[in-house]
Amino acid sequence: PAGRPPPLSGRVYGRRWLVLLLFSLLGFAQGLVWNTWGPIQNSARLAFGFSGWDIALLVFWGPIGFAPCFFFMWLMDKKGLRVTVLLTSSLMVLGAGLRCVPVSDLEIRKKLIHGGQLLNGLAGPTVMNAAPFLSTTWFSPDERATATAIASLLNYLGSAAAFLVGPLVVPPPNGTAQLTALSSTQHIKDRIEAVLYAEFGMVSLIFSAALAYFPSRPPFPPSVAAASQRLSYRRSFCRLLSNFRFLMIALAYAIPLGVFSGWSGVLDLILTPIHVSQVDAGWIGFWSIVGGCVVGIAMARFADFIRGMLKFILLLLLSGATLASTWFTLTCLTTVTHLPLTTATLYTSCILLGIFLNSSVPIFFELFVETVYPVPEGISCGVVTFLSNVFMGVLLFFLTFYHTEFSWFNWCLPGSCLLSLLLILCFRESYDRLYLDVVVSV
Repeated sequence: PAGRPPPLSGRVYGRRWLVLLLFSLLGFAQGLVWNTWGPIQNSARLAFGFSGWDIALLVFWGPIGFAPCFFFMWLMDKKGLRVTVLLTSSLMVLGAGLRCVPVSDLEIRKKLIHGGQLLNGLAGPTVMNAAPFLSTTWFSPDERATATAIASLLNYLGSAAAFLVGPLVVPPPNGTAQLTALSSTQHIKDRIEAVLYAEFGMVSLIFSAALAYFPSRPPFPPSVAAASQRLSYRRSFCRLLSNFRFLMIALAYAIPLGVFSGWSGVLDLILTPIHVSQVDAGWIGFWSIVGGCVVGIAMARFADFIRGMLKFILLLLLSGATLASTWFTLTCLTTVTHLPLTTATLYTSCILLGIFLNSSVPIFFELFVETVYPVPEGISCGVVTFLSNVFMGVLLFFLTFYHTEFSWFNWCLPGSCLLSLLLILCFRESYDRLYLDVVVSV
């Protein structure tokens, strides 16, 4: 009859793709700004007087920014996506702006850059945690894994873009040898400034778009799960901390992804001792993350079509990651293993490692939500990304003291992947949210 309201669930809106695009661009920009310095660390040392400790700390601000992670989880649970996204993007604008303040005193400039990186790090909890919440709120059950993959992996694609943009725009110190030392330093500094201004402009544009249009939720939920009542903030934490199966997969995600994030953030630093140029290190980092994003979205689309296969997909990906990381680590020990150390082998092993680990992220996120439903998506994913950043932070903390030799850092990769593989093997999967959607909808 006329005037009858639409059904409680089952409606999807075309604007869901616009919401997904805006959120994904925000994640892309956050990853780009976070990874600005690692790919151009040799140039930054010359232009701004950064030390090895400074470079490690600039990457370290990412996990430090996760300290207020639980506040952002609470905000998303209580106030919705719009308020959380606007606060997050405003922090990013302020952080990117601080890095552009034209101060002649290098010490003050370095402090402003560090402050800007910290503010950008504070945006990390939202861009890394909110993807499953957004996909459940706006997308139907047969699109959720794909939406989660796009929203979560665009953050990684942003850090990959930094591997491409940085070395292409900013020349390495030895690339300007024909110039005088003073003009060489100034030229490199000018190019770094150009990158900082461009990133500030992009972040400001995304903030303006989100301010103009970014709704918290659609008029009607797209599924039964999206419409159902969730646990309170306090009860959610009690449920998570008492759920042994959740703690197993949380560690299976947090340990290898935390180690890999810290490792890729200082990839240039790791490859320099084995005579890999800044540009080659940038391309290796770029293709490893891009490959992971492409494969991750493809795997998520596969998971949408054939439901109930999340554990099997993770076993395949983590087996590949263990083999690839072992190959890379042994290749770097040329004096012991006598394996050929060539650009081709480094490219192949690093790219395969990035593909296997990065593409596992959205699959893990969907498994977390299915395992602990009706815990809100933002809370369950927030806890595991917080754990991941704790492991990343611990690793980078040790790196600030032991940054002259990296074999110990490389061995952390296969060890963490193997441990994760064993945890997933012992894990018993369940699909509580999917069961609700299928059974109740029918």
